Amino acid sequence: MKVLSVASELYPLIKTGGLADVAGALPIALAAHGVETKTLIPGYPAVMKAVKKPKKVYDFDSLLDERATLLSARHEGLDLLILDCPQLYERSGGPYLATDGRDYPDNWKRFAVLSKAGAEIAAGILPDFIPDLVHVHDWQSALVPVYMRYAEAPEVPSLITIHNIAFQGQFAGSLFPYLELPGHAFYEALEYYGTLSYLKSGIITSHAVSTVSPSYAEEILTPEFGMGLEGLIASRGSDLYGIVNGIDADVWNPSADELLPSAYSATTLKKRAGNRAALNERFGLDADDGPIFAVISRLTWQKGLDLVPEVLDEILDAGGKLAILGSGDSFIEAALQGAAAYNRGRVGMVLGYDEKLSHLMQAGSDIILVPSRFEPCGLTQLYALRYGCIPLVARTGGLADTIIDANEAALAAGVATGVQFAPVTADAFRHAIRRTLRLHSDQRLWSQMQKQGMKSDVSWNRSGATYADLYQRLVSKGQ
Repeated sequence: MKVLSVASELYPLIKTGGLADVAGALPIALAAHGVETKTLIPGYPAVMKAVKKPKKVYDFDSLLDERATLLSARHEGLDLLILDCPQLYERSGGPYLATDGRDYPDNWKRFAVLSKAGAEIAAGILPDFIPDLVHVHDWQSALVPVYMRYAEAPEVPSLITIHNIAFQGQFAGSLFPYLELPGHAFYEALEYYGTLSYLKSGIITSHAVSTVSPSYAEEILTPEFGMGLEGLIASRGSDLYGIVNGIDADVWNPSADELLPSAYSATTLKKRAGNRAALNERFGLDADDGPIFAVISRLTWQKGLDLVPEVLDEILDAGGKLAILGSGDSFIEAALQGAAAYNRGRVGMVLGYDEKLSHLMQAGSDIILVPSRFEPCGLTQLYALRYGCIPLVARTGGLADTIIDANEAALAAGVATGVQFAPVTADAFRHAIRRTLRLHSDQRLWSQMQKQGMKSDVSWNRSGATYADLYQRLVSKGQ
């Protein structure tokens, strides 16, 4: 089976979040099931710099009035199609935001052009690669099935994966004429209270919809989590699938991780001490035996990180420490930076994101905090399981699906892998921290939880097979 995947970011070339990890790992997992995937991505500067000797395979004379070149390349096991369009993608900022932190004003066009290119590839412009199915990710590529639907060509089966329904790609309705779609497509697919919604249009026109965990698939059917699209999602209920994400078990492997000062396994947990020492030094934390809590996240309301300053005394009063890596909402950044300045030696913070440092934090800290108000899947807690770092998570979405709470029954059965709490309030969070600290004080129990977590299959093995099966059903249905 040949599959075209279209994504706005792809690890290890360009990453702002979990979407890149999924888009980069899933094609490799699918290869074991006889699926050949080519991934179409924009030609950002980081992408163009990293790929070696790309081959020109097609020239677009006009993609929404933009000239572009399609390049083919292979990079770290991934087959790539790169849309080289410097006027849209050669920017000094990130994939979506300029250096001032604001959205590029032409994002509507940058990702409509990507989608239009994807639809033309699906229609067969590359004789050597005619896909059997198209898989698109989030709003940035959600127009692919729209262009496919309204093209005068045989329609290829399509699947859209919603990584986070909060991001919908909404733009002014006045931009519709520039998308080169027939007028009836506005009301049939794109219109959302007078604006354009790229994500809505992809949900309507795709043959199936998936989310990144079973619980999130249920949650987005409700007004609390559906972000205004719950009715539309419900209308696609028979075509809605929740498939939990996996992680790259080769990249995230503590026994062979070259980014760590001290590699270790479930049978050599004492070697984590070398990573702990390096973590203390990196964050300026006191070199004592107090449990180290870690935050590796975007610092946003969605992630629940505004609650951390409120519960910090619960950690510090028990002799614990806190290491923070992230950036996001300015008021959360300021509160956490203030806490670090006021509690030197007990709280350390690095602003931004650092892939190497995130590995060290998983390998050297004791507890990872993931208090998200909603979390489609979450990868941080999966990395933590792999590294023997106990996740303390909110009971929502993929966090609820992947972490087994350390209640009495789970502890007695020896299957607990972390601590869950609900609702996402400061009081519930405090109680969960106290419960986690009690567990940490029993080293036999704590070690059992670490080893159980490290045994968890958080790779793409199972989910890759599930996606391959879904692909096959969609292709068979379309024949």
